[in-house]
Amino acid sequence: MKSNIITAKSLRAMGFPESPVIPVVLEAVKKHLKHTASADIEAQLKALLQAPENFYNDSVFATAAQKLKPPVEDTTTGGDISLNSTGISFAIYGASGIEAGAMHQMYTAAKLPVAVAGALMPDAHQGYGLPIGGVLATNNAVIPYGVGVDIGCRMCLSIFDIVPTELVQRENFFTRELLEATLFGSGAQFKQPANHAVMDSDVFDALPLLKSLKDRAWRQLGSSGSGNHFAEFGAVHIVDADTLPGVPAGTYIGLLTHSGSRALGANIAAHYTKLAKQLRRLPGDAANLAWLTLDEEAGAEYWMAMNLAGDYASACHHIIHAKVARQLGRRPLTMIENHHNFAWKETWNGQEVIVHRKGATPAAAGVLGIIPGSMTAPGYIVKGRGEMASVNSASHGAGRLMSRSKAMQNITHEAMKAELKKHGVKLLGGGLDEAPFAYKDIQAVMQEQTSLVDIIGSFQPKIVQMCGDAQRGWRRGPREKWHNDFVEGE
Repeated sequence: MKSNIITAKSLRAMGFPESPVIPVVLEAVKKHLKHTASADIEAQLKALLQAPENFYNDSVFATAAQKLKPPVEDTTTGGDISLNSTGISFAIYGASGIEAGAMHQMYTAAKLPVAVAGALMPDAHQGYGLPIGGVLATNNAVIPYGVGVDIGCRMCLSIFDIVPTELVQRENFFTRELLEATLFGSGAQFKQPANHAVMDSDVFDALPLLKSLKDRAWRQLGSSGSGNHFAEFGAVHIVDADTLPGVPAGTYIGLLTHSGSRALGANIAAHYTKLAKQLRRLPGDAANLAWLTLDEEAGAEYWMAMNLAGDYASACHHIIHAKVARQLGRRPLTMIENHHNFAWKETWNGQEVIVHRKGATPAAAGVLGIIPGSMTAPGYIVKGRGEMASVNSASHGAGRLMSRSKAMQNITHEAMKAELKKHGVKLLGGGLDEAPFAYKDIQAVMQEQTSLVDIIGSFQPKIVQMCGDAQRGWRRGPREKWHNDFVEGE
């Protein structure tokens, strides 16, 4: 049976609700019934639609059956919601280096009626909703601004069996490959888009919002955005060979990229944050923490859209890395990838919760990740220790010491050039807002989270590509602060 015989159109014709049921059914059919005759599938689907209660424990359609249940009345919908008088307790890592604004945001989030557990990472700084570096577990609720604007933003590292001295000896070659591998800039689009299976996802056609964004998403597939997003070559030093099979302890060339879901994620975030705020009006500083429950249509839609944006962000990285590997004529020894600005279903003290990691890295026991420094400071390849106090999380980088506007006001081009020369780094693009001085000391940040991760290797940047001031086209006027300070997309 062809996987496209059962389509969103045919499900609508049977009477299935547009959302969230149709995408769930399509996924179930694709995963479990790809070798089943279409007539048999249709018979099962009609039975499901007629009596969903008979399928609550079904191995194929249990999730869809739950979505067909009448919605549970939510007493917190459609009115003003008060915060709890006292918040849940949460661990703070590196408190002395965290600004007051980020602390205030985390304490506010801890008072949400849906909050279950939380933590604040040592790279934390103020953002919208949750602080960047904030981790929050909730009961059956997803907070669009707890995930962030740049949904699924991630790190991806390919390690190649090439000695790092080639980065100096063949600098022009590696520079050219970085420049040709991707595009930077918030509006950057390819004239000839790449192909990737993510663009065939049925979810694009199941939700009208995503359908309207699909064409632009395709043209931006494999691009890298602006702000703190980068693509860079550097020297990888592996100290714990047992963790990476096939990668002996030693020194290699690495390609490290950092970017997210581009306009797709930003539009999803804006749309569902607006809906969440309409459904749940929170007081003052908590307004951006409005949530959607997974039992309601908007919440189920957001969950599907968020996961699609995460898959899309991953595809962008894989396209970039495949281009570079092809030009190098080498397969990477391994690829390590982790993401932040996302929400996961996890178990916490025996309870299923939704864990938001906004600018925080998953660090469950044995989970690999990359924590970058700055364009001159080293990043670290890490293995999670599964620390419950941090909700199985770690920092996603060094964290900002200065806002973007403050960095541009206080850092000179001369100082930045001197710092790059001192560390032997060649910079392609990259503005003063991303200068090394704008970031916290990565060594101090790592020292604050020794209980959260083990270091198994390092990455020292050598050739760095970023967007740069001229490509950003920053706006001036009333929205200048938003655009400058949060252009990276939280």
